Amino acid sequence: MDSAWQKVRSVHQWILQNGDKRTDPWLLVYSPVPVCVIFVLYLCVVWAGPRLMKHREPFDLKVVLTVYNFTMVCLSVYMFHEFLVTSWLSKYSYLCQPVDYSTRPLAMRMANVCWWFFFSKVIELSDTVFFILRKKNSQLTFLHIYHHGTMIFNWWAGVKYVAGGQSFFIGLLNTFVHIVMYSYYGLAGLGPHMQKYLWWKRYLTSLQLLQFVLLTTHTGYNLFTECDFQDSMNTVVFAYCVSLIALFSNFYYQSYVNRKRKQK
Repeated sequence: MDSAWQKVRSVHQWILQNGDKRTDPWLLVYSPVPVCVIFVLYLCVVWAGPRLMKHREPFDLKVVLTVYNFTMVCLSVYMFHEFLVTSWLSKYSYLCQPVDYSTRPLAMRMANVCWWFFFSKVIELSDTVFFILRKKNSQLTFLHIYHHGTMIFNWWAGVKYVAGGQSFFIGLLNTFVHIVMYSYYGLAGLGPHMQKYLWWKRYLTSLQLLQFVLLTTHTGYNLFTECDFQDSMNTVVFAYCVSLIALFSNFYYQSYVNRKRKQK
């Protein structure tokens, strides 16, 4: 037991000492402990929330959700702009881009938007809470919980070790997708009268899938070519995107192909 604890402490110490010194002082970055606590609390909410709501009426969160969704649209627009403009001004390559660990203004600007992207993933855990409070338990799928729960770890590691470089491409694509996604949720939350304008839900799922295919291709290219970017991070991103392609493909099939067959 003591030996195992010593190993945990040793790994923790290594994590603390080997991060990006520029981002270490920023909220939730220096140690993995806060993110681990958030993750455990998230799982507790996922487990306990539906049980606590079982004999209660669902909450009416129309106003809260409208404000939340359109706030997330604004945040996503800001992050997309920062990823796009900063990468363009820094003359980033879309094929291979090492991390600039300097404190130059553009390098710090990119690191800053990477932190905001990570923090947005913490905020997005609220999606699950809103499902629970509205008793939309059918939305608490493995895909939903897996995606939300793991993204905070992926991007904590991104900000801790690779705040910039190839990481920007993930943020650029994902923020664009989230502009579309939260716009859809925001419009849907305005009421049933908006449904006739929301025929494009199927294409939103297709856009999410396309995103993961592009990220897998982009990361795979860097894994099998010479690029001064951490292979360990590229390997994790590649494997993660493959898992999401599989899960989102299954969701697409069940939601649009299989359901259509059953209706016929």
